[in-house]
Amino acid sequence: MKIKKNFYERLNNIISNAKFTIISVAIDKKKHIEKYGKIADNPYSICLSYILERLIFCTDNGNLLPTVSITIEKRGKKEDEQLLAHYNEIIDRGTFHVIPDRFKNRINNFSMLAKKDNNIGLQIADLCAYPIARHVLNSAEPYIPFAVIKSKLYCSHVGKIDGFGLKIFP
Repeated sequence: MKIKKNFYERLNNIISNAKFTIISVAIDKKKHIEKYGKIADNPYSICLSYILERLIFCTDNGNLLPTVSITIEKRGKKEDEQLLAHYNEIIDRGTFHVIPDRFKNRINNFSMLAKKDNNIGLQIADLCAYPIARHVLNSAEPYIPFAVIKSKLYCSHVGKIDGFGLKIFP
């Protein structure tokens, strides 16, 4: 048990000290289908739209407008093609909140990697995903891994994460 405890303490320390910002989206698929029925959009496309919009807002810091590379994990040939088509549509047309040029000027690369590629960024994303999901499903119950990553979530100027680094839909 001591080895496991030491491992998690070291992992929590690495994540706490690493410099990154989390933008996450959670979709209650059941509520989504109940609300929108047959016209419901693909949940992964919705997530990508929300994440890209928040990426633009998160990186809007005056005169310093960084460019970013986006890497997502492959899910399957059909799903990857659908998500890539949706990404290209966002870049070409923009969204309700962000015009296309803002995406084109900010995002310099979009790629998909398989889990077997063992990408460190995707591994960190995986480590952060479960604590976020658990928080969304039961925010009343304290959970140490969520407490570790909470400070990494993109937030408003007053520290609000809901709707910023944590978008829950619908």
